[in-house]
Amino acid sequence: MLESYIRNRLNEKDILLMTHIVLGYPSFEDSLELIRVMVAAGVDLMELQIPFSEPTADGPIIVNANQRALESGATIKDCLSLAKKVVRIFDIPFLIMSYYNIPFIYGLKRFVAAMSSCGLRGAIIPDLPPEEGQEYLDKMKAYDLAPILIFSPATSFDRMRYITSFGRGFIYCVARKGVTGKNTDLSEELAAYLVKCRKATSLPLALGFGIKEKSDVDFLKGKTDIAVIGSQTIRMMEQKGIASVENFICSLR
Repeated sequence: MLESYIRNRLNEKDILLMTHIVLGYPSFEDSLELIRVMVAAGVDLMELQIPFSEPTADGPIIVNANQRALESGATIKDCLSLAKKVVRIFDIPFLIMSYYNIPFIYGLKRFVAAMSSCGLRGAIIPDLPPEEGQEYLDKMKAYDLAPILIFSPATSFDRMRYITSFGRGFIYCVARKGVTGKNTDLSEELAAYLVKCRKATSLPLALGFGIKEKSDVDFLKGKTDIAVIGSQTIRMMEQKGIASVENFICSLR
């Protein structure tokens, strides 16, 4: 169970790290190596993004990675195949991240069954609100997978309570309005938002969007349970190569 894993890890660490990669970028071989490097650096869990042509929650770096992966011919089948492989190799939880068009086109029951068969722990589908996702939520529950739901700074407290009634595993707290990869103001306002999130749910909290360096992670200690690093790892890989990502992840501790 994903929540139990997170709580057990939090007995050993004051904050967990979750990273994000776009499967098939720059290639599936590189994706596997990037995962290996991140696990070696001590990442606690990981999002595996299935590329999509219109990733509306993502900024330029991840959008470009999605486009490049699709141009190289990445398919849902390829992505699930690699996901199954890494679950067998590496002893951390892996989650799928994508947009609802992906499971819809693939076939919702078939997609959720495939995630379960691969050994994945859950999925983040940011463009599917609970009101429109009952079939998805029911199928995730049937296969004992965690649907990771999202809070944002604009989410009211009552809305947070409503969202968390459908969630499992943890809640993903978006640090600010906008898309991934931009700078985030780590301020008392953000701290107050996380206090509100904590009051709204008993599930562990992850915070992403704009986490780039150790000082960001240090700021989040005691305020959230998981720091999410996405665009910055892709940026490091593009600028300095895959090997540089291990040192980068280690530096966040």
